[in-house]
Amino acid sequence: MPDTAPSTTDEVLAHNARFAETFAGETLTAPPRRRLLVIACMDARINIERALGLQYGDAHILRNAGGTVTDDVLRSAIVSTNVLGTREIMVINHTGCGMMGCTDAGLREDLAKKHGPADNAPPDFHAFTELDSHVRAQVDILRAHPWVPADTALRGFTYDVETGRLHEVDCG
Repeated sequence: MPDTAPSTTDEVLAHNARFAETFAGETLTAPPRRRLLVIACMDARINIERALGLQYGDAHILRNAGGTVTDDVLRSAIVSTNVLGTREIMVINHTGCGMMGCTDAGLREDLAKKHGPADNAPPDFHAFTELDSHVRAQVDILRAHPWVPADTALRGFTYDVETGRLHEVDCG
């Protein structure tokens, strides 16, 4: 007998329909109200808005595997700071990150074994070995780019997934 339960996508679409019935976000503007950009990992254990006390419209939030400042995150940070008024950036990495438990070469090898070669594979998965060093490196990328305004406050943090606490990393 086929599974007739709704998929997760169907469930979230139903939720969205209910959400849209009382939607009141049309008064928000594209610039974040708190002039804040948060760069964080995509890990589902981290509710950035709740952990930071942010409300709808307060901040731009960019998430990817490892909370890494990739070319696309850098592009978005440049737009956020130069076009949309962001004045502070928080880089947040976390304990128990899956990108800390692998290597780019190992991940590439595993994926090729499982799925075959891919001509359009990402050039880098941005695996890392030490949490604080990774945070510092991401802040350094932002700090070094000439299109991220020099007066942008750049700070790095680690988030402990077991306690929910942020710890600031000395990023010089």
